[in-house]
Amino acid sequence: MELLVHGVGGTTPEKMLDDPRTVRVTGDDTAAVYRRATDVDAETRPERTHGGGRPVPEAYVWCNLTSGNGSRALWLLLLPFMVVNLAHWMRPTAHGRSRTVRLYGLIVRLTGLTLTVLLVAAACEVALDLAVWQCAGTRACAARHSWLGFLSPGTGGWWSTPGRRLALAALVPTALTGLLWYLSHRTWSAYESQRPLSREGEPGQDDDSGALGRPGFWYGRRLVARLRAAHTAAGLLTVAAAVATPAAHADRRPGGSTALDTLGWLLLAALAGTAAVVLGVVCRRGRSEHRLDRQLDRHLVRRLPLGALLLLVLAALYAGWARPAWHSTGRLAGDATFGGIALGQGLLVVALAVTAHRLHRARPPARNAGRAADACTGPRAALHGLGGPAVAMLACALGGLMSGGVAQRVSDWLDGTGTSIPGPPVLLTWQASVIPPLLLILLVLCGRLAGHAWRLARAERAVVEREYPDEPKDPERTRRIARTRAMATLTDDGPLVVGVTSAATLLLGAAALAGALGTDRTPVGAADGAPPVVQGAAETAQTLGSWLIGLGFILLVTWGRRAYKDASARRTIGILWDVGTFWPRAAHPFAPPCYAERAVPDLTWRMATWTRATGGRLVLSGHSQGSVLAAAAAWQLTPSARGRIALLTYGSPLTRLYGRWFPAHFGPAALAGLHRDVDCWRNLYRLTDPIGGPIGLPGGSGPEVDHAPLKDPLGYGRTARHPLPAPILGHSDYQADPAFAEERRRLLARLRPELPAPREEGQEAQGSAGRSSA
Repeated sequence: MELLVHGVGGTTPEKMLDDPRTVRVTGDDTAAVYRRATDVDAETRPERTHGGGRPVPEAYVWCNLTSGNGSRALWLLLLPFMVVNLAHWMRPTAHGRSRTVRLYGLIVRLTGLTLTVLLVAAACEVALDLAVWQCAGTRACAARHSWLGFLSPGTGGWWSTPGRRLALAALVPTALTGLLWYLSHRTWSAYESQRPLSREGEPGQDDDSGALGRPGFWYGRRLVARLRAAHTAAGLLTVAAAVATPAAHADRRPGGSTALDTLGWLLLAALAGTAAVVLGVVCRRGRSEHRLDRQLDRHLVRRLPLGALLLLVLAALYAGWARPAWHSTGRLAGDATFGGIALGQGLLVVALAVTAHRLHRARPPARNAGRAADACTGPRAALHGLGGPAVAMLACALGGLMSGGVAQRVSDWLDGTGTSIPGPPVLLTWQASVIPPLLLILLVLCGRLAGHAWRLARAERAVVEREYPDEPKDPERTRRIARTRAMATLTDDGPLVVGVTSAATLLLGAAALAGALGTDRTPVGAADGAPPVVQGAAETAQTLGSWLIGLGFILLVTWGRRAYKDASARRTIGILWDVGTFWPRAAHPFAPPCYAERAVPDLTWRMATWTRATGGRLVLSGHSQGSVLAAAAAWQLTPSARGRIALLTYGSPLTRLYGRWFPAHFGPAALAGLHRDVDCWRNLYRLTDPIGGPIGLPGGSGPEVDHAPLKDPLGYGRTARHPLPAPILGHSDYQADPAFAEERRRLLARLRPELPAPREEGQEAQGSAGRSSA
């Protein structure tokens, strides 16, 4: 059998099988395996497959896992959570450093918790501070918005007191927290509840060379349920604190009620105690990968969010108590809240960087340094092991961008004149003001990379002409091929872009925090009295930053609305999720769900049941992200089943992207181990492909995996056989190359002579010790 797995963006079974008549043989509308209609009963006709005939092709279609119905547009709100979850899996390779590895995971989980608090705090800033505290408490602003009229103190209505306004507005961030819980719970039931193939752990499988082969790796149901309870409780506690803290401050003023003051202290103590419980839950040991952990902490999962919800109700009742002398003036404590979150995130990122550096320094020495300048080979981790901290910093920046964008736009909408209400916290204005210098740094970096690509394209022209010696020279055609190759190399500059962006974000964010807390004024106000050049720069940065952060928020909303209505736009977003949600939710339960927790068990079950029932062998053929799924599924098989598998990967990012960014799980040791376990493995790639590349296993790993780079285009100019110019294929349509059919034929020929007879369950433990080397 040949089992085909498509890549990012998805496709149809008809295209994969090259036949308009296909039949679903197993699966559902979300993910399924298809065959040609003529091959449905192939197992009942042995002469069809074993008597010299072609193998049975099957197509595994999984694109609906990431681009389903319109509700997937809501996943755009979860982008910072997805990015911080990636940081968890980017730890460097480590041997014998289990405590440091656990510390790394703990710091990432705490960073994810701060993102939840930040998002809910931004909703509190919009609903509680800007809308009902500032605008509804100011007659001029409330008069421009009739829907806030019943909250205005001038009406003397029941809802006009500050505490009751805050309690009513708390419904908005509470609803947001409930929405996040609902999305996480629904996807948890659909994804994390898919049980992998049950088997015992394999001896000799260490943390760094076989992590993806552990029985419980793709079954994180218990951890996600526990983290979901903790993050939901954290969101509700954030809302409760935003409601109760202003009322408690009012009760401490001279003339305040002693009874209410005592109740306020007790309530704040209860909130602090519950927050400590939430921290304890997040700090508990992470994933259980060596076994299938089917237990659930049911009492914790139910009682922790319910307890936080009860405290929120008590906080609303406490704040709603009548206080005649209490009036809303100025801002709520937004600067202290957002400042504390920003400071905590910065310290966590620095601590994560120190931990990652220790892990990277403790890695074993490389067995083959290889070509030091080649980014696609060798065991080097991106940014010398600091890829995880850099990505965690970007997640915090995305969270700040989204929260600041919402606050800025709502403030501008409520206060058209810019004079009736104080506006959002000063820190958010400072953070928006650092966006222009950050973009300037990125612009300089992009200019440098563009210059490097231009020089490389000029150098490639001579190489292209040498590869097509018998063709009449066409300068424009040569330039186009050389330019495509040069642009494909920009993928290898990704670590540089991420590293510079993260470092600049950290430094500029620290400067913004210091400026906001040190001056308690906006950048324009802080520059008052400075030289004209400084004043002009501050005004330009503040104005441009406000527009840019607002534009980013508008683009996010527009994209999400379009994706909700347009299936093609939703599929484009699905491509982003194809790359970002391959990994299980280990750091943040509100991240988009891990489709591999459905796809990998699907492929494993299909391969294991077919080989067990027929005793046959199969070629596992994966393109792009499909090659990553294929490798992960092969790791999950028993050794005897892996020995009957041949891998054919093309356009594969296994080393070029995953090996560099996720070295602990796709490093050279892990890929070399997979190469030893499967019967044989061949990999195809092109120099014009910006995603796929060579596997580049170190010396001594057995037969060569990588084919020589495929020609692209297949023909340089017009010939009698190809009268029209051949396209530059890049990452697509590898099947069009004759080398693809030839490599597949060789793999099938290698498998067919050693076709074993069907074996019983007990015989599988004997493995593949007797099979010949590749």
